[in-house]
Amino acid sequence: MFKWRSDRKQAEEHKSHSLNVDELKKQLEEELASCSDISFRTIKKDGKKILTSFLSSLIDKSSLDEFILQSLQTNFTKNMTLEEVAQILPIAQLSASNQLKEIVESIIEGSVYIYVEGEPCGLLANVSKTAERSLEKAETEALVYGPKISFTESLPINVNILRSNVKDAKLCFEDIEVSTRVKARIKIVYIKDIADPNNVETFRQRISNLKVDYIPDTTVLGQLIENNSWSVFPQLMTTELPDRISIGLLSGKVAVLMDRSPAALYGPTPFFTFFESTEDIYMRWNMAFFLRMLRLTAIFLSVLLTPAYVSVLTYHYEVIPSPLLVSLGQSRANVPFPPVFEALLLEFIIEMLREAGARLPTKVGQTMGIVGGIVIGQAAVDAGFTSNILIIIIALSALGSFTTPSYLMGTAIRIIRFPIIIMAGFWGGIGIMVAFCFFMIHLLKLDSLGRPYLSPAYPLRLSDLGYSMFRYPLEYLSKRPATNQPKDNDRFPFKKAKEKKDVDE
Repeated sequence: MFKWRSDRKQAEEHKSHSLNVDELKKQLEEELASCSDISFRTIKKDGKKILTSFLSSLIDKSSLDEFILQSLQTNFTKNMTLEEVAQILPIAQLSASNQLKEIVESIIEGSVYIYVEGEPCGLLANVSKTAERSLEKAETEALVYGPKISFTESLPINVNILRSNVKDAKLCFEDIEVSTRVKARIKIVYIKDIADPNNVETFRQRISNLKVDYIPDTTVLGQLIENNSWSVFPQLMTTELPDRISIGLLSGKVAVLMDRSPAALYGPTPFFTFFESTEDIYMRWNMAFFLRMLRLTAIFLSVLLTPAYVSVLTYHYEVIPSPLLVSLGQSRANVPFPPVFEALLLEFIIEMLREAGARLPTKVGQTMGIVGGIVIGQAAVDAGFTSNILIIIIALSALGSFTTPSYLMGTAIRIIRFPIIIMAGFWGGIGIMVAFCFFMIHLLKLDSLGRPYLSPAYPLRLSDLGYSMFRYPLEYLSKRPATNQPKDNDRFPFKKAKEKKDVDE
């Protein structure tokens, strides 16, 4: 049955429409004067007029004809009440309203307003038809193992995917509507008996307090509700993968879905979470352990390898072995620039190639990245702009940044290389350490939904290391991560699992 929406408080806040069909039509035409696709249908039945109003570009016309217009013409009688009218309409989403602002907003969202002359209010029937794409693979998060389905721009479809993945009666979806001009439908998702109420309340409060005209995507929403918007490091993660959200929900995290957005937002997400991949769960623990260590090592080299080259060649020749020093001298013999300028120039060229490849069509972009890198690199060496050794170092640094599963964190790693290179050019190894300490202090000050950003490394939680920095065997992951502060901490009783293993043996 429909929900009654014409209480006294609302009537005081918003203007009610006239109870005359002709005057109501005039009012709606004035409110929607800018909408050229506004349409009205007037049906006369037993001396009564029935007005239907809608935007023709947003509704499913077959549903309008079959379920609304045909039902009214066939079954409507003169003495029908509003509840009886609702009963003859085979539509699930019905609500009653006589508030002009609410009616206009609902029509813009794809509803049909049905008003029977003489009734205190009318019915809003949702028969919207939205442009939706089919389920596809994730574009920004490539996987070898595990489900490859991604979210779409349709909120109902995304909710359906999560419901299918997490078939738990305690899975909650809270509706919130934000934005002052273009309304955005948002759902906060969590498992009621697992998620920490403080995390849920933090999401709820920060989203409800937003006063903005328009929120186009969850990535923008994340920027608006995170604590430090000046930081280059993301404090909340966005993902296209439903299974990543499902795993996060079962570990005590809270997620946010948004209409018109193909990605979900979830937290708390400390620093090391951005280097986790869902493949780590589907692989054997020793393989996943190796890959996580490989990623962290690659990121460390990506950040410090080029600054180390600049520092050594500028100030610390004594640390280079003599055979390698001769090779470096020969490689740089024709280079007229100092190492810091040489490194910045090549890093800038690599970033331009990467950005150009991302903006071009897929096949052209791949060719541009490969051919452009080879041609420009070889030409730069032949022209004496750079050395062969620096080309190798820059290529290794670029490869290291590509190992990050999160695109936002990978971009942050690429950005922080530049100030570290500049510091290395000014003060050598001391400059690198100053820049490194500055970023460490910055990371220590950050938080994600009030949780320490460097957790579980600081503060140290040994039990959580197997979920983030390392990967322990599954039998040792019987507790949910303490960083999320879950209400239900037990995934499975460790003793029972151990006993079962002994019996099987």
